[in-house]
Amino acid sequence: MTDHLQPENWPAWATESIEIVEANPMWDSQAQEEIRQLKELLQGLNIHKFEHIGSTSIPGLPAKPIIDLMGEVKSWEDMDLIANQLNPAGWNYVPPELDGREYRRFWVRVKDGKRAVHLHLMRPGEERWGRQIQFRDVLRQRPDLVEVYSALKAKLADENKDDREAYTAAKTEFIIQVLDEGI
Repeated sequence: MTDHLQPENWPAWATESIEIVEANPMWDSQAQEEIRQLKELLQGLNIHKFEHIGSTSIPGLPAKPIIDLMGEVKSWEDMDLIANQLNPAGWNYVPPELDGREYRRFWVRVKDGKRAVHLHLMRPGEERWGRQIQFRDVLRQRPDLVEVYSALKAKLADENKDDREAYTAAKTEFIIQVLDEGI
């Protein structure tokens, strides 16, 4: 196994505990500024489509204070070129064998030693692209679901404080109910 796959070789931000904070009305403007910077950094690589997703994209929803963005990339072949642009700007690539999600290429921007922004790069037509936007848009229109999701996230963060993967997996049932059953 490669050295970077060993937890003892991971940077501190890779294993930081889950912290849910009150919703910040500045998250959306922060996301728009990050998108502006990404478009500038990646302008020569034909990556122009970005979306603010995740809990920070839903007004009033407490969240981990990490802005989640999606960007559409034509090919995985461009990761070296993308790295040449993003690495000097403080972005860290999480290789797919470590990320465990073949449908995306994952980047983390670190500020002050903590995760600040996630970038999920996906290829055109990826089903999860539409589902991320659908979930965000449903919650933006349903304050009742925001309240339910907020309580669930607080409970799961408490139960899985040091296990990001378990925390994310535990939210899946609620997300599927929202998307597929229209609760």
